[in-house]
Amino acid sequence: MNYLIGEYECKLDAKGRMVVPAALKRQLPDVERDGLVVNRGFEKNLVIYTRAEWNRILRQLSRLNQFQPKNRDFVRKFMSGATELMLDSAGRVLMPKALLEYAEVGNELVLACNLEKIEVWSKAKYEEQLDAISEDDFSDLAAQVMGGFDLEGGQDGE
Repeated sequence: MNYLIGEYECKLDAKGRMVVPAALKRQLPDVERDGLVVNRGFEKNLVIYTRAEWNRILRQLSRLNQFQPKNRDFVRKFMSGATELMLDSAGRVLMPKALLEYAEVGNELVLACNLEKIEVWSKAKYEEQLDAISEDDFSDLAAQVMGGFDLEGGQDGE
């Protein structure tokens, strides 16, 4: 699994195209061949997946019992809007208009790497998200989330 790092401010051109930053592109060696997949996030944002990560998620979804209504509902909602992104010769991807509207993204956006995926936020909304957690709250959150981890192998006691 390839973990991604970085935070990149980008602009959309008049046609809704975005240049994939060179530093991010270097972390995505197969992107020109395989493309990417963009989808709705859970917080009025978008999420970009590598093809390998998207296929891993699809394998998980395919194991859900489709006779359970909640599973069908989740898969249907999760898959709606999923769109393949292919880089053009200038290293740009065309962001789907409907997804940009969903995430309320204007011309300025932030690509925020989050482990194996890339979150896409409007610049203003991303700053709001970060500002919503004070330094003290972040310290408390770190203790709650990471405090039980043995960094060598996962949660203590596992």
